Amino acid sequence: MPMPAEVEAEVLNPLHCGVEGSEPGPENEPLAQQQVRNQLGRISASTTFRGAGRLRRFLEFIVGEALAGRKDQLKEYVVGVAVFDKPATFDPRIDPIVRVRARRLRAMLERYYREEGGTGELVIELPKGGYAPTFNTQSARTAPVSLPLVLANRNLVAVLAVQDFTPGHTLASFCQELRAEMVCALAQVSRLRVLTDESGESGGMAAHPGAALQVGGSVRLTSGATGGGRPGGATPESGIRILLHLADRASSCYVWADSLEGPSTQALELQQEAARRLAAKLASGLPGSAAGVHLAENLTARNLYLQGRYHMGQRTEEGLRRAAELFERALVEDPQFAPAHAGLADAYSLLGHYGVLSPAEVWTKAASSAANAVMLDANSAEAQASLAHVKASQDWDWAGAQRQFALALRLDPGYATARHWYAMSCLAPLGRLQEALEELRMAQAVDPVSAIIARDLAVVHYYRRDFDLALEQCDHTIELNPHFAPAYWTLGRIQEQRGDYEEAAAAFQNAIRLVRSSPRFHGALGHLYAVTKNRPACQKELEKLKEMAPERYVSPIEFAAIDFALGQRDAGFEWLDKACQDRCFELVYLNVDPTFDALRRDPRFQAVVRRLNLAEAASEAKPAASTSRVKRR
Repeated sequence: MPMPAEVEAEVLNPLHCGVEGSEPGPENEPLAQQQVRNQLGRISASTTFRGAGRLRRFLEFIVGEALAGRKDQLKEYVVGVAVFDKPATFDPRIDPIVRVRARRLRAMLERYYREEGGTGELVIELPKGGYAPTFNTQSARTAPVSLPLVLANRNLVAVLAVQDFTPGHTLASFCQELRAEMVCALAQVSRLRVLTDESGESGGMAAHPGAALQVGGSVRLTSGATGGGRPGGATPESGIRILLHLADRASSCYVWADSLEGPSTQALELQQEAARRLAAKLASGLPGSAAGVHLAENLTARNLYLQGRYHMGQRTEEGLRRAAELFERALVEDPQFAPAHAGLADAYSLLGHYGVLSPAEVWTKAASSAANAVMLDANSAEAQASLAHVKASQDWDWAGAQRQFALALRLDPGYATARHWYAMSCLAPLGRLQEALEELRMAQAVDPVSAIIARDLAVVHYYRRDFDLALEQCDHTIELNPHFAPAYWTLGRIQEQRGDYEEAAAAFQNAIRLVRSSPRFHGALGHLYAVTKNRPACQKELEKLKEMAPERYVSPIEFAAIDFALGQRDAGFEWLDKACQDRCFELVYLNVDPTFDALRRDPRFQAVVRRLNLAEAASEAKPAASTSRVKRR
């Protein structure tokens, strides 16, 4: 369809496109549009954006809409539907995906212009507070270097020119070779990025606004007169003294210095030794930090990460979504902060475990975030534990998960989450329940106020069929946090197994009062009604689950458990097959959960266990007669 003349004129006007530095006029209007499109092509083809398909699509959409004169229509809802394939019922107030991804896009654009963008390139930016891009020339762009930006680039180091303090600057060649040796050595340090020579010959810090760490040094002769034939014209009697220093641009302070001296006849050895010392210092971290640690942490990213861990520990839908958002913000501050990648993997995993999102929505994100964390810092216990959790709960790779958890615990024996998840996502599914208890007790010793660790101690007692101990531990968890809904859900399941059905119903209803929209809690209540032959009440809960299904993910496990309790085994196994296709997290407990004891001899159940790679696992979870049906007094 031909474009109306007045609209076409508006689209081609560089002022409407936001291109600064050009005068509007017939000769400049098509050029402005073409400049933007050419720059968009360069960004889309860049290394920074090569693997970011959805963010690249985000950028291309908003730029296209801006060039088409529809900047005022770039709202959160429009982006969510057009870019992220959200349905017409998408509510940005509930689902923050556009806001989260916009922060990532801003960070990636900054990274592109910092690492790949050439001088004179048109700058495409996404200002905070909206989704309409702006297009500026490099000269019109202002980019003050704030402390958070400096902290976010702690792995960038600039090697400044080495100063020649000899009379007449006769060691200039030696200084250039020394700097080249230092660049070569630093470039081999893992997770360290060395700025190129583009501005490296400058001696001042201001020449490197993107680097937080800057290496400098000086060289002088210590004895003898200068002459020809040796470095800097030194005589055989001359000695060369090298002074090195490392400066932190954020604080404008020197953080490390060293010196070495030797005869001029060993010039190459002196250069190599100086480079080796510098590289060793940066490889082991800055003074006062542990070896292998991210060189100097971005404090903003660290704080956001800790907030995310706190919200994740609440195990509520709101808390898990908030945790994912905080981890995303931490990665905007520092894309190389491995714990934030690990936290994001954990948050996505839990969003799937608790039925907030479907497994299909979270598994890829959890796996890629965990892999990124390990690639960034293989010595991070958080990263290794997150990857181990993915291997167990998503891949059903039990041997691989055990190796990964063992590595995480070697790296940090005091990391409570590693012990907690080793117990619950690996040992318990394998039926190694006594070992799971021991790991949970050690985790609780490290983190005694964690409600989820306390609750899971009750769960393992429940799997062991020690329902009295499970009940006691569940009561302790509720005393610890009376508003912790998962504890009431677990209490209800324990009471159901003990035969105290009224107490079980009250516990499930308490959980529902705290979290009304949880399919898991309604499913548990429906299962209880099925067990007690209260079909009308059971049907009512089933209807609630079906009403929830179009709005949020409802695990097939909930329907399967109810059908099994109603004696409808064929329907139950159909739901169980659907759960396997979805790779629902709850499946990992099939071998130990008392709910499924009546099915264990059914060949179809055994086939499901084989699909989970659990067929050979030794189990301590055989039904026991000790306290399984003793009512609470």
